[in-house]
Amino acid sequence: MSEQEIEKTFPNLLVSGYLITSPATPEYNCIAWAANDTDVWWEPDLLNLSFWPSGIPRIYSLDAYIKAYERLDYAICNTDDYEDGFEKIAIYVDLNKQPTHASRQLDSGKWTSKLGQLEDIEHNSLDGLAEYGTIAVIMKRKI
Repeated sequence: MSEQEIEKTFPNLLVSGYLITSPATPEYNCIAWAANDTDVWWEPDLLNLSFWPSGIPRIYSLDAYIKAYERLDYAICNTDDYEDGFEKIAIYVDLNKQPTHASRQLDSGKWTSKLGQLEDIEHNSLDGLAEYGTIAVIMKRKI
């Protein structure tokens, strides 16, 4: 996706700022990227075509996504503010409260996201990807 296409799809990125950090790839998605996994696509599909942590319900629900990240030692927290010694993720949901996207906070305090099968980006604000919906939960783990 070109910068023009990204900016057309996510116009708030023009305001908040972003940088493309890798080329497009279908190997992994935003849910995997937030978990630091670039080897497989994470999705709770019922046909078991994608990776999903064992023992976590294969349903498209916020609770299932939270449980998947809890398996990686993330816990729900109250703020997206940068905290030294912690890694944070943000889970977005649509109007039906279905997960649509996840972002991971970088050491700089900025955020990183994988745009579906497209590029990874670094973005200054979670608001830059408002087209994915609203932030339902912030989680963190010690690093």
